[in-house]
Amino acid sequence: MASTYYKLDISERKETRSKGAKAIRRNGFIPGVLYYSGEQNVNIAIDKSVLFHAMQSGQRIFEIDQDGDSQYTMIKEIQYHPVTDEIIHVDLMRVRRSEKMTIAVPLVLIGEAIGVKEGGVLSQSLTQIDISCFPTDVPENIELDIEDLDLNSAKSVADIKLDNEDIEVVSDASLNIVSITPPAAEEEIIEEDELDEEGQEGEEYQEGGEATKEESGSDKKDDTSDDTDEK
Repeated sequence: MASTYYKLDISERKETRSKGAKAIRRNGFIPGVLYYSGEQNVNIAIDKSVLFHAMQSGQRIFEIDQDGDSQYTMIKEIQYHPVTDEIIHVDLMRVRRSEKMTIAVPLVLIGEAIGVKEGGVLSQSLTQIDISCFPTDVPENIELDIEDLDLNSAKSVADIKLDNEDIEVVSDASLNIVSITPPAAEEEIIEEDELDEEGQEGEEYQEGGEATKEESGSDKKDDTSDDTDEK
């Protein structure tokens, strides 16, 4: 649980058209919009390096200064350049500390599963889940203990246990998170090799049989010719 929030410095911008946005980017800033339900949207700009470090901090809620008051916000959407993958626009959404919100947080697997120790293959199909909580209770991640996970077994969202009663998992409880399967690929390869060997032995037997028939046929022809000569 985050006790402090990354301070995100933003500034209001007057340029709203594409030319103005390009000029902002040339100066090392990212144009964006600050949203909040029931209030007018605010056009903002964020220093590129500040936004980068905020995203790398691992936090989901950021503190901003708006009109001299501290507010809390989360990243709603980020737009990337289709060629360079650089951030070209960011949308922020204000949140209230007294109101619950829905947010996606990373899902971390804890421990080494029994099935993995026995040679099984671990497959994680879900890396983050949606939760509902107050901005002050947003965790850096949600942990799932998998030490008791055997071969041919799996865990879903329903297996997540939370210590904080104010945090509620919103994702579908039936969604699979992680499973462990045996390394069946090796068994298939062995079976294919055995079939190939049996097939080759069969071909050799058939070839040998055909050769025997040809030899027996030639012997009969020779015997017939000898009988004719004697007559």
